[in-house]
Amino acid sequence: MNKRRTNKMKTGLKRYGLLSLGLVLGAVGGYLYWRYVGCAGGTCPIASSPWASTVWGAALGGLLTSSLKKEKSYE
Repeated sequence: MNKRRTNKMKTGLKRYGLLSLGLVLGAVGGYLYWRYVGCAGGTCPIASSPWASTVWGAALGGLLTSSLKKEKSYE
């Protein structure tokens, strides 16, 4: 049972590891963007809130890293 669980974890990391890394790095980047660049007046809908900036950063990081993934060729 334990060996089976380990195999599932390894395949999960192989499949979603790059995506997870992109989500985390994007979220950190979005927060840092809000912290150091974001607008204080509230006129910028994304950069005025740390939550919105973090979510958008995670989304962009996930999209970027998922586009780097190689697809299997069925030729």
